[in-house]
Amino acid sequence: MLPVCSLSHFCPCNTNTTLTIISSSLSTTQTEHDFNLEKQTLVHEAKLNVQDEFTKKEKDREIQERIARSAEIGACRQKKMQLRDELLNSLMKEAGSKCKMVVSGQNYPALLQKLIVQGLIKIEEMEVVVYCRGEDVATVTKILPKAIEEYVAIIEKESGVKLEPKVTLNGDRAKDLPDSSNGGVHLTALNGKIVLDNTMTSRLELVYSELMPSIRAILFPEAE
Repeated sequence: MLPVCSLSHFCPCNTNTTLTIISSSLSTTQTEHDFNLEKQTLVHEAKLNVQDEFTKKEKDREIQERIARSAEIGACRQKKMQLRDELLNSLMKEAGSKCKMVVSGQNYPALLQKLIVQGLIKIEEMEVVVYCRGEDVATVTKILPKAIEEYVAIIEKESGVKLEPKVTLNGDRAKDLPDSSNGGVHLTALNGKIVLDNTMTSRLELVYSELMPSIRAILFPEAE
């Protein structure tokens, strides 16, 4: 049997062929490894992209649902508030119709006198013009002297000063208060620069405003 070295020397081409095959095999294995690695990387990135896209769409869906739900709640609240306002306005109109019953009652002249006295105390002027509805002119003309007398007595009692105010009834019938005032009086001073509204409508609006929280609590307890 010949030594290896002798065989190699005998056939030198075999060694080169073997090296080439081994090198080619190693190159092919490396290429497959790189390919598999790249494929895994691409698959992983694709999965991440799909997950990100799904997460984004899910968030968008949740946002749209929240927006829709919020809009629906807002619409319900607006409708509820509208119905409440309609009910409260109907109560206001009903109360206004009750005022017409008051002005047609036998106690209306006394009420007019009190409204004039109250207006004179608030306006604090020596020359005052009183306005009323056309149908109340006769009544106001009759009770005006008593109202002035009562006003003077109140001021004298409280301050010790006896006033001599000049209070007159408006003589221009075109400037009489409209029926929508539901009765009562307007007082003006300083050529109309100072105006005090003491009509039944203004008094009703004042009471309505002051009692609004209580009215809402009674009519809509679930909102409290």
